[in-house]
Amino acid sequence: MLMRSDPFRDLDRLAQQFWGTSARPAGMPLQAYRKGDHLIAEFDLPGVSPESIDITVEKNMLSVRAERLRVDVEGDDVEMISDERQYGTFTRQLFLGETLDTDHIEADYADGVLLVKIPVAESAKPRKVQINADKKRTAINA
Repeated sequence: MLMRSDPFRDLDRLAQQFWGTSARPAGMPLQAYRKGDHLIAEFDLPGVSPESIDITVEKNMLSVRAERLRVDVEGDDVEMISDERQYGTFTRQLFLGETLDTDHIEADYADGVLLVKIPVAESAKPRKVQINADKKRTAINA
């Protein structure tokens, strides 16, 4: 059996078991990238019920909140050896720049991954600029 020791993690685990809380905030890993005309943000939320996920946008701040409830393993012959899963409330905030269209955000949740799709604002998309040229040229005497 592979063993590793991290005294701070062990202390956090004991505090969580005793008080039902975590001494450090639970993580919500994120992968963000641009794909075409959208910014995609994928949040890892395995074991989270879709009903417990809450996404809000206020001004240019996207907030994602989710909760994973502890499911106790029951039985007379059960002895917990290790429980490294994080339980409780997870929160993550992303600042969205002015170049994103916060009125048309879409979200999907599948296989433990929350995918948030944010379109790039029309004003921020590359566009062709027309050049107006005068056909008459005037010579300047210097």
